[in-house]
Amino acid sequence: MPETTTQTNAFKRVLAIMAHPDDADLTCAGTLAKWIKAGWEVQYVVCTCGDKGTKDPAITPQQLAAIREEEQLAAARVLGVKDVIFLRHKDGELEATKGFRAEIAMLIRHHKPDIVITHDPWRPYQLHPDHRAVGITVCDAIVSARDHLFLPAQTAIGLEPFEPAALYLWVPAEADQVEDITETMDLKLEVIAQHKSQMRNPDWQERIRQWAADTGAPYGLTYAEAFKVIPLRT
Repeated sequence: MPETTTQTNAFKRVLAIMAHPDDADLTCAGTLAKWIKAGWEVQYVVCTCGDKGTKDPAITPQQLAAIREEEQLAAARVLGVKDVIFLRHKDGELEATKGFRAEIAMLIRHHKPDIVITHDPWRPYQLHPDHRAVGITVCDAIVSARDHLFLPAQTAIGLEPFEPAALYLWVPAEADQVEDITETMDLKLEVIAQHKSQMRNPDWQERIRQWAADTGAPYGLTYAEAFKVIPLRT
């Protein structure tokens, strides 16, 4: 059975790595809000510009990318995220390449997060290719970032090997940690509401609440978010 936790450990720095603007806010903003309230530092890495995330035929990819970037910045301000890093790869075109892996490893070595949080690439029927690519690449990048014989050019310029304490996978195939977000549910909805270009369905708030309620119900929680946690430091 997944563990419920209030995260009273000494972790203080989080790097949330997502495929698209809004991914982290939809999946774990309630948990991040708790951690930020506890004094943690959260930074976002947005791998694509989200330039294909619309059904509106009147908007161009360039216009959409600019809109979604501003929406993500607005959401980060509401949540209290310290910084947002935009990698601006093309939506739908990410692949788990060596170059992409090195890019993520460089950010891990530079920012030195206690926790890295991202997509579960092994979730069954994970349809979006960007979600799979980011999840796999982040897992691979953690290995590259931690081991001194990987990425010698980065080491040569002062980016020393670094290993986070834990990897959290959101919306996992098999959860082993559940976070109570009852007190931060309203804030999560306010954060998600900043993504106006994506929240077009009039009942989106009810759907998000129901998702969180379904996640929490087996553990006696009003609202929750679930994760697979992979401890890294031994």
